Amino acid sequence: MTRTPAFVFAAFAGLASFGLHAEPAPATVKPAKPAAAAAPTKPFVPMDPLVAIQKANDYFNTATTMIGDFVQIGPDGRRAEGKIFVQRPGKLRFEYAPPATLEIVADGLSVAVHDRKTATKDVYFISQTPLKFLLKDHVDLNRDVKIVNVASDPSSVVIQVEDTATFGGTSEIKLIFDPAKFTLKQWQVTDPQGYETVISLFNIDLTKKPDPNIFQLTQERIPNTNN
Repeated sequence: MTRTPAFVFAAFAGLASFGLHAEPAPATVKPAKPAAAAAPTKPFVPMDPLVAIQKANDYFNTATTMIGDFVQIGPDGRRAEGKIFVQRPGKLRFEYAPPATLEIVADGLSVAVHDRKTATKDVYFISQTPLKFLLKDHVDLNRDVKIVNVASDPSSVVIQVEDTATFGGTSEIKLIFDPAKFTLKQWQVTDPQGYETVISLFNIDLTKKPDPNIFQLTQERIPNTNN
């Protein structure tokens, strides 16, 4: 849960109230010795961009499977959540929890977006979609995409890339990593029309293999086209 300023202020207020209501110490008690001065904190040193890119490549090429939870914030601010399953190369599944009715499945060649409410299905080549490079057998960000910027702070490392081969034009993608463990914790995709979608990951398990059957498309599969 994100801690808002109000949450932080409330926490400080609680500590202040506790101090104000404490009983005064007896006069015979000697005053406590002043606490030792805290050691000065080391200034933050941004991660070298080349090191960050290599760490990202190593993470993706080591993490061939993934099972976890996700929260999605769409361009309209709506929140959806569900389960994510990945089996590289090429296989991905988003299972959205109700009331969302979407299901997104990549079987290694195609990506199907199925709306259970309207019983419609749109199918694309994986090569037409953003994040396709993350499903490759071997990920090399320097070759797979255009790296626009690499930035870091104490809480995150952000690698910003552009993909010119997505459906409709160029997509901008921000990959956000935990700097301590260098695991992917969020990505942000801005589509060619400028609409941004944010996916945050939680409870990620990189050791358990998903059931391969969940990546199969149904027989009602729509033929792929480049149009």
